[in-house]
Amino acid sequence: MTFQGKVAVITGASSGIGKAVAVELVKQGANVVLNGRREQALVDAAKEINPTGVHVAYVAGDISNPQIAQRLIDEGLSRFGRIDTLVNNAGIFLAKPFHDYTEAEFESVLSTNVAGFFHITQRAVTEMLKSGSGHIVNITASGASEQPIKSVPSVLAALTKGGLTTATKSLAIEYADKGIRVNAVAPGVIKTPMHAVETHDFLSKLHPMGRMGEAQEIVDAIVYLESAQFVTGAVIHVDGGQNAGQW
Repeated sequence: MTFQGKVAVITGASSGIGKAVAVELVKQGANVVLNGRREQALVDAAKEINPTGVHVAYVAGDISNPQIAQRLIDEGLSRFGRIDTLVNNAGIFLAKPFHDYTEAEFESVLSTNVAGFFHITQRAVTEMLKSGSGHIVNITASGASEQPIKSVPSVLAALTKGGLTTATKSLAIEYADKGIRVNAVAPGVIKTPMHAVETHDFLSKLHPMGRMGEAQEIVDAIVYLESAQFVTGAVIHVDGGQNAGQW
């Protein structure tokens, strides 16, 4: 399948998985609209992804803000004329005992992981309905939301990312006959700048395969889903075996 001329909106795209997805899609001929909270980081990422700036646009800001979500869609339409794909990658993961979460932490995780997903997805679907086609990929969480690990208590991830998994299937059913596909990728712990090198040994042991995942492995799953035209409502686990059970 060719990505030539397709337009993808990617949240949480200034680094890590989101940036890696943008790099790959542009390499394969797509145009991308990036979102992240840190404007300078977005500027740097955009220059790295496509130095000429021809295939990359960006909107800095908190994706839980409906106005930022609307600006992202508007930017994609004004710069590239369409919205083909949305990758909901922005997310907050906060591991701590349930009784220690603060109200501020609860609001922050819910705001990004749920409200951020809701506002941009609703606007993307509205545009996709006009063209009769589109694809939404939600980045959820495997171990935290589907196969909890006692050594990493993270109920807010289970609450929000687990809900996103169910929402993926619900939206897939709702829009299957409208030409819009909705899938999810559930990563294990991936080597990104958010994980300090000194934590890698511990994090590797959280996977049956004994290692952390690479950002490119998540990218590969997204590229597969983009090309798999008869796949919707799927949750692809890229987690080193976490979802298979206890180990």
